[in-house]
This record gives sequence, C-alpha cells and structure tokens, in this order.
Amino acid sequence: MATGFSLKIAIGVLFILAVSVGVMAGTALAVNEHVAEAIEHAQEAVDHGRQGHADKLATHAETALKHAVMARKDMEDNVHVQEAIAKLEDAVLQAKQGQTDKGTTAAERAMEDLKEVR
Repeated sequence: MATGFSLKIAIGVLFILAVSVGVMAGTALAVNEHVAEAIEHAQEAVDHGRQGHADKLATHAETALKHAVMARKDMEDNVHVQEAIAKLEDAVLQAKQGQTDKGTTAAERAMEDLKEVR
C-alpha cells in the first residue's frame, strides 16, 4: 500500500513539473512570437522604405513597435528590445515626416537589435 501511495505522489510531482515546464515554455514562446512579429514587420517597413513608400514604412514600423512593446512587457531588462523600441519610434517619426531614407535606416537598425534578442 505504501508503494502505491508513493507511486501516486511521484506521478503527481511529475505532472506538476510537466505543467510548469509547459507554462514556462509557453511564456517564452509568446515572447518569441512578439519578437518574431516585430522582426517581420520591421522587414516589411524596410522593404517599403527602400521603394520610397513612406506611408507603408510608417504603418509597418508602427506594427513592429507594438509587438516590440509587448515583448518588452515580458523581457523588461532586455537591452536589445529597449534599443529596438527607440529605433522603431524614430522610424515611425521619420517616415511620417517623409524622411524615407532615415526611417528605413532606423527600421533596419531596430531589426538588427531584435535579431539579437534571446
């Protein structure tokens, strides 16, 4: 009887560990999803900026910025996310002022920072 009880405890502990690992992996995945989305939209911003589309550059840089801000909530101390946010804010500002070249450069630099996130 003690063996059956010990087995139930062991199974319970393993279940709790499995759930904990799953939750932690899910949190990391969510962070990575926001970073991935930010990179994707930053790339779109760069592509449109290179084509001279200031409006599309601004739109995609804003979307990248929103995802970077969401990633920051989960990664407050990540300097790469912080840097990317500042550069994406600059990209949006430059694009809205019609400074496509400067906005494109800012989006490119933000993307470089985002790719460094771990």
